[in-house]
Amino acid sequence: MTTLSQLQPQALWQWFEQICAIPHPSKHEQALSAHIQAWAKDKQLSVIEDKVGNLIIKKPATAGMENRKTVVLQAHIDMVPQKNADKVHDFEKDPIEAYVDGDWVKARGTTLGADNGIGMASALAILGADDIPHGPLEVLLTIDEEAGMTGAFGLEAGMLDAEILINTDSEQEGEIYMGCAGGVDAQLSLPMVWQSPEPTNASYKLSISGLKGGHSGVNIHLGRGNANKLLARFLFANADELAIELTQFTGGSLRNAIPREAEVSFMLPAENLPLLQQRAEQFQTLVREELAIADPEPVLTLEEIPAQKQVMSEESQQILIDLLNACPNGVIRMSDEVEGVTETSLNVGVISTDENSVQILCLIRSLIDSGREEVEGVLSSLANLAGANVEFSGAYPGWKPDNSSPVMASVRETYEAIYNKEPTIMVIHAGLECGLFKKPYPEMDMVSIGPTIRYPHSPDEKVNITTVGQYWKLLLAVLERTPVKG
Repeated sequence: MTTLSQLQPQALWQWFEQICAIPHPSKHEQALSAHIQAWAKDKQLSVIEDKVGNLIIKKPATAGMENRKTVVLQAHIDMVPQKNADKVHDFEKDPIEAYVDGDWVKARGTTLGADNGIGMASALAILGADDIPHGPLEVLLTIDEEAGMTGAFGLEAGMLDAEILINTDSEQEGEIYMGCAGGVDAQLSLPMVWQSPEPTNASYKLSISGLKGGHSGVNIHLGRGNANKLLARFLFANADELAIELTQFTGGSLRNAIPREAEVSFMLPAENLPLLQQRAEQFQTLVREELAIADPEPVLTLEEIPAQKQVMSEESQQILIDLLNACPNGVIRMSDEVEGVTETSLNVGVISTDENSVQILCLIRSLIDSGREEVEGVLSSLANLAGANVEFSGAYPGWKPDNSSPVMASVRETYEAIYNKEPTIMVIHAGLECGLFKKPYPEMDMVSIGPTIRYPHSPDEKVNITTVGQYWKLLLAVLERTPVKG
């Protein structure tokens, strides 16, 4: 069986194998960061850990290229921790079980971390090589990109000398990214009033699983099912007739991942159980028909649970169901300027229930500030109508496209020279750190490239081996063609 370390380019894949072996979910990157720092010091490279935990590693130019502009290769250290419900895995302790399947590398039951582990591996492989021509080189590895862009927010002016930044976090070979969406987190908190249940009612849990999920930016236009919205839809249609008394609503795990699983706990009269089973089966059939192409295998599961001590009041329950059912989700508007790119979207990412309230965590993305502000207004209006509180936090700017970018032109020309075809110049509906880097480094020229990664932020994540080789070849050629300092 082929192992990762046997793949080409070998230096890159050997690094990716090491990355998979060291747990590094968002906010828990310390072990991998320490490993990289120790390696860099052993290679006698300059390595700095800044105030927030970003790593900056510097390497002198190879002989004869000392007069070239300094380039920084940028990736993020963290990965999205998502797993299938039946997978036993602790992302803070267990390695990622990566394996080769034809021309793809996948993980067993979890996210792979090719986003952005492949980009990080490529940068580290170049730092460790003695036979790759390049000018003065810096590698910037940021922390917590997936859970709040903490590293990008915390990067200070003066830490980097580079005039050119190559972000390695794009996910389609043959596409050059020159812009990205900004975003903001929205948290709605709906107060709950509780009451005692009907003493003769039985308790059940209804869950939905089997959905594909995926990245709430780059996959949002695919029309996949959102587990939170689907369960809310079921409750809206059936809760009154079935005399359901809700006790809990839980769904999703990350605001930037389309929720694949959700569950509701409730009580209802025992005589309504046959109708509940019938309605659940009918709803499963309906959703499978509606999502036959985009998400064909949702599964509704009903199971009996121990009796519950309290249920939501009738008014609280009705407001919650109405709020969730009315909340927009998915693509809000497509871009007029960039064909085929989502302009504005909303992902109803995480729902949790505590003793005082139900929390609904969403992520709004938009290429334009006014698009983001419009959706903020919609959520504020819904919160006002429902008597909920809404808070917006962690806003980050988009990366405005620059058609006159010299580095974008250089990457495009290099790609054409290597592959004898034109790459596609793109704007991505996802958060790249480039927009935040523009604040401390407003004059830095930026571009983003990467291999083909499918279904990031989900356990179906996979990276195409052939395109990793193509990305590597392009990256080395771009470094060799770095222009002379002005």
